[in-house]
Amino acid sequence: MAQVLEFKLPDLGEGLTEAEIVRWLVEVGDVVAVDQLVVEVETAKAMVEVPCPYGGVVTARFGEEGTELPVGAPLLTVAVGAPDTGDDATDDKDDEGSGNVLVGYGTAAPPARRRRVRPSGGTVAGGRRAAGAPAGAASPAGVASPAGTSTLAGRREQGRPEPVAAAPSDTAGPAEAARNGVAATRGDGPVPVISPLVRRLARQNGVDLREVEGSGPEGLILRADVEYALRAAATGRLRSSSAVEPHHTPAAGPGSDAAFAESAPASVSSYADITSVVPGAADVSRGATPQGVRVPLRGVRGAVADKLSRSRREIPDATCWVDADATELMQARRAMNAAGGPKISLLALLARICTAALARFPELNSTVDMDAREIVRLDQVHLGFAAQTERGLVVPVVRDAHTRDAEGLSAEFGRLTEAARTGKLTPADLTGGTFTLNNYGVFGVDGSTPIINHPEAAMLGVGRIIPKPWVHQGELAVRQVVQLSLTFDHRVCDGGTAGGFLRYVADCVEQPAVLLRTL
Repeated sequence: MAQVLEFKLPDLGEGLTEAEIVRWLVEVGDVVAVDQLVVEVETAKAMVEVPCPYGGVVTARFGEEGTELPVGAPLLTVAVGAPDTGDDATDDKDDEGSGNVLVGYGTAAPPARRRRVRPSGGTVAGGRRAAGAPAGAASPAGVASPAGTSTLAGRREQGRPEPVAAAPSDTAGPAEAARNGVAATRGDGPVPVISPLVRRLARQNGVDLREVEGSGPEGLILRADVEYALRAAATGRLRSSSAVEPHHTPAAGPGSDAAFAESAPASVSSYADITSVVPGAADVSRGATPQGVRVPLRGVRGAVADKLSRSRREIPDATCWVDADATELMQARRAMNAAGGPKISLLALLARICTAALARFPELNSTVDMDAREIVRLDQVHLGFAAQTERGLVVPVVRDAHTRDAEGLSAEFGRLTEAARTGKLTPADLTGGTFTLNNYGVFGVDGSTPIINHPEAAMLGVGRIIPKPWVHQGELAVRQVVQLSLTFDHRVCDGGTAGGFLRYVADCVEQPAVLLRTL
């Protein structure tokens, strides 16, 4: 007698929790086949055509076009014919579940008989039984599974020939078939894909999913696997495969459980040979090492790599930024230099602003001791500044910057810059910083989100100073504008502190007279 089955909106992958019905592809009363596309839905990431895992007559649809449904909500019901002949050896395909799996539902074959039976006609690759084979010999995944549970199998390709694999043994049951046949014949059976988005990506790019070995649990094909195949075909790069041939252990005897216990795992593999997946990739050697110039990661480059990698791993950084009118600061610098004496650099003025701001916001002149679970606020300001040299990026440190005036800071910056240029910086010149000033404006850029110089807690970035339209004293004028950015360790302070620091720096840039209070 007919059975009405409910098809629920499946988990479409990618962490999506709802979808909007865009277009129904079937009407109530239509006859649908297993895995026929029945509805087109739109998620936050893509348009997806959803296949129905049941074959039969559509009896109801839930939701009109434009309706948004959560994952797990009913989509439609299908009346499925299920003749009960009482014969284990029936060849009716209605007893089989859909090979298509979408997270949250599944349509497996009926539970296998507990008694073991002798297959009479072999086992079809991928777990489908041949004509005359016992009903309990194999389920779509190669192992009998209860009805209503999910399986790792994909949509069948209509009309694709399904070669017959040799029977594992005279007494082979579902578990033995899974151990001895699944890994070797997966390419000819249902495809283990959960997400319709993965199917769509493969279909649009001409990738044969039957030839892709998934890297997910139990060989599940993920989006990354399809993207890897496409990338390898385009660039000629392959990921090495570590396939292990299945090991077959003969059955201990008819009906003996030892035959199953002694069998080794079927196979373990990473990625398929994509030369048979994507057209044009056949000329690429499998496992070939990418060609190119190899530069040893050592010396300054190696030290920079290690330090920046550690910073990125350990520091939960955040960045805020603001534009400031630097016209007044530039005029103040010209006035200082016009008075005679040593020239005052712009970097020295910015450094003096930084030390004044750190006195107001000492949280940013600190470091984090995770072993002791303590924030260590530092009394001295040892100001580092980023300098690009022929040997790479270096960060010389101005000791006790908080005790120096603009002239003293200019002199020390000049000395360290020359030492960096000639490669004469000592280890003491490059260590011990508590805060970094990064003037990336010299490279002609406006903004950046730099990586904090570990173990410091913050870095001020300064972009180029260029003429821009600006509202000054209620009038639109051309002013010298700079973008300031602060990247900080969110463990040492919240956004209010970081914003207050950056706002004070911007105020000093716009009105240098603000600094007179601290000079």
